[in-house]
Amino acid sequence: MPFRLRTAVSGAMLATAAVLLCPAAAAARPAAAPAAPGWSAAPAPGAGAAPGAPDRPFFYLEGAPGTVLADRLSLSNPTGRTVAVRLRGSGSGAGAWLTLASKEVRIPPHTRAGVPFTVTVPRDAAPGDRSGTLFATGVGKGTGAGRRATVPLHLRVTGPVLFALTVEKVSVRRAGGAALIRYTLVNRGTTALRPRIGVRADGLFGPLLRRAARTQPSALAPGRALDLTETWSGPPALDAVTVRLTATAAGGAHDSATASYTAAPWGVLAAPLPLLAAGAGGLLVLRRRRRGAGPGGRRGEESAPGPGGGTRPSGDEPADTAGVLAGAGPGARA
Repeated sequence: MPFRLRTAVSGAMLATAAVLLCPAAAAARPAAAPAAPGWSAAPAPGAGAAPGAPDRPFFYLEGAPGTVLADRLSLSNPTGRTVAVRLRGSGSGAGAWLTLASKEVRIPPHTRAGVPFTVTVPRDAAPGDRSGTLFATGVGKGTGAGRRATVPLHLRVTGPVLFALTVEKVSVRRAGGAALIRYTLVNRGTTALRPRIGVRADGLFGPLLRRAARTQPSALAPGRALDLTETWSGPPALDAVTVRLTATAAGGAHDSATASYTAAPWGVLAAPLPLLAAGAGGLLVLRRRRRGAGPGGRRGEESAPGPGGGTRPSGDEPADTAGVLAGAGPGARA
């Protein structure tokens, strides 16, 4: 084979081998750098309690009631123009307890700014987890205006965890063909609970209602009270009933309370009224007769005239001896 042809073939074989051995280098060439996405917000690298990675996806703070926890929000502006960002915290608990060093920040081009903030845990805060959110919104005109970024905030309030639950203000009232059982659940502990409520009713002759425990649809926060109603369809028309409510929750929290309920139709209650009225009338007449009678149970009798124009005392009064003697004529015997 001539030298030139052999050289060309060898060159082609080497080029093919290079492509086969390095397909990624041959096929994937770096694309042009994308345009700057605008400013961004994130937890400051290396700050906070956890996680310890340089780039944290959220804030995590932990402290006891009455403590002040500090951290820092990082705002980056990779664009070539100054941007203005407005900051605020949101959410119950951690978001409501958050205080920012500045509510609006201007970030120069190609600059990263750190905004300190604190979370003040109230002294009466119950132990447990809280959540919140830091919102950053671009304001003004130009690059980044209207852009919005959110950073989650997780807070754990430390302290002893107490599970306690009470059932209060139990009452039973008839409502048409049903009975309404009203009661109040109170979370006396330091952590949120999902109570389970069981209902039972017992009459004079045995059980009337057995309702298995059911979990409430929403959690009950520490220190909160919840008014609830249970409907009892078809209660007895005539009975003396004791209704018992039993509440249970995680951590061994439990309590029970009772209420009495007397069921009686209106006719049964109204029937004795005429008899009572008649008895009261007869007693009144008898009392008037006794009040009009004289001593000894007899009415007073008028005195009859005696000899000599005097009067003769009745059998119930003592004789007036002096009057008798004065009325006696001559020859009367003493």
